[in-house]
Amino acid sequence: MACLGVFVAYLPVTTVSVSLPAIQRTLGASTSQLSWVSDAFVLPMAALILTTGVWGDVHGRKRVFQAGMAFCALGAAVSLGSDSVQSLWIGQAASGLGAAALLPTTLALISHAVPDHRERGRFIGVWAMSMLASLAVGPLMAGVLLEHVGVRWIFLLPIPVSLVVLAVAAFLLPDSRAPHGRRLDWPGQISAAVTVTSVVYGVIEGGANGFGEPTVVAALVLSAVSAVAFVLVERCSSSPMLDLALFRSPAFAATTLVAMISFLGLIGFFFVLSLYFGLVQHLTTLEAGLRMVLVSGTSLVVGIPVGRLMHRVSARVMITTGLVVMAGSLLSLTGIDAGTSYGSLAWRLVLLGLGIGAVLTPMTAAAVSSVPHHLTGMAAAGNNAFRQLGGALGPAVLGALLTTRALDSLPGRLADGGVPAEATGRALAAARDQGLGAVAGLDLGPATEPALAALGGSFLDGLRLCLIVSASLALLAALGCALLLRPAAPSGRPSPGAGSPAVAPAPRIAAAAAASTDGASVEELQRTP
Repeated sequence: MACLGVFVAYLPVTTVSVSLPAIQRTLGASTSQLSWVSDAFVLPMAALILTTGVWGDVHGRKRVFQAGMAFCALGAAVSLGSDSVQSLWIGQAASGLGAAALLPTTLALISHAVPDHRERGRFIGVWAMSMLASLAVGPLMAGVLLEHVGVRWIFLLPIPVSLVVLAVAAFLLPDSRAPHGRRLDWPGQISAAVTVTSVVYGVIEGGANGFGEPTVVAALVLSAVSAVAFVLVERCSSSPMLDLALFRSPAFAATTLVAMISFLGLIGFFFVLSLYFGLVQHLTTLEAGLRMVLVSGTSLVVGIPVGRLMHRVSARVMITTGLVVMAGSLLSLTGIDAGTSYGSLAWRLVLLGLGIGAVLTPMTAAAVSSVPHHLTGMAAAGNNAFRQLGGALGPAVLGALLTTRALDSLPGRLADGGVPAEATGRALAAARDQGLGAVAGLDLGPATEPALAALGGSFLDGLRLCLIVSASLALLAALGCALLLRPAAPSGRPSPGAGSPAVAPAPRIAAAAAASTDGASVEELQRTP
């Protein structure tokens, strides 16, 4: 049930990403509006995932799991019937709320069912592969549906799957909870939601209208203030939504940093790659899906042996190596252009999938296993929250970079292509007012072909900048992992998790948790793997 839940939760990620050009044509959306199509889904995940984790601990994970499935079905139904980009945002937001309920709950269900941290790593590997399977199915499903039906039908599959899983869960899924005196932390929830929403809004609108706009400046200032407020609130709370003592564990701090930075680059990369396939290579959605599935499909295949190697090779080595491979593949993609063949693109995307597959499973397992058992739900929710924050910032940051660099490059490209002044003016006005995709729909007479070539060239300028930024983020995450994700220091007698470098006992966390989370003694918590 946990694997089915995470499959449904992540299905909209690549399904929507690969369909962005079709959504833009169908609904007449600008580039910034397209960013909100992705972020309307990811924002609720990032903002509410910690709260749903607490709800599961207090009120029962089965109830939260069922609520998540119901919201996924509702959101997909709204998106299926949408006739404007605004109604699509609403549907995506409802689906994101459902995913926010499912992600921490599914991991907590696994942790409850499999208390042994070594055995649990294998099940978390299967959970991670279910996530990758969802990312692999999404592009192919979207491509087939767009070839034969229409763009709205890409939201059909989550509805029956969610309803069937919801019905089966009512009879088969056991309930669990771990209250330990916990309660909802409303000040922390509000400040976290304001932080995430305002920073993403500021980045998206800043990329579209300029970072000097008063509303953009106000949003970014608000995000900084609310982030400070969140830290202060969590430090003073008797029942924090995210116990900041978790970050005293180097393993948890490292995997959280890796999760946020890598997903910022990865989800942002999927966003700009889908636009490259549509605007530059003029591929159908199915053709684009067959290329994007090389990434998630390879990750899925690699996840199987990685799960078996987790107790033989340290998480530090696997994650760092995977991130370096990801960075290399992203840098290799800077050499693509409008005429890049499938074969030339394929090996680069397979290499990227190889790196992702080496990172995802050990990253999640190390985060959950690095804290005492009763804090695994909070650790899972925290790791997922920062992952989704990176995922929300990805389309926003890379979309802003892409738009800014392409718009700066477009006038020169049009001039080099010999496009007349009148046609150049129309093309630039359409790009600034309605997004880069609007230029492709203009009828400029004899200047149409050179204008499209100029558009492709300016887009590639923006794409290369995005790839360099994504590769730099992956290398930054690799450096953080190499420095922070270290095996536990040797002691007089081995601790329960000493055989696995990915698992570090965290006595300081245990002490802090004893004071702030429940009434267990420090000695009890220190004995917990």
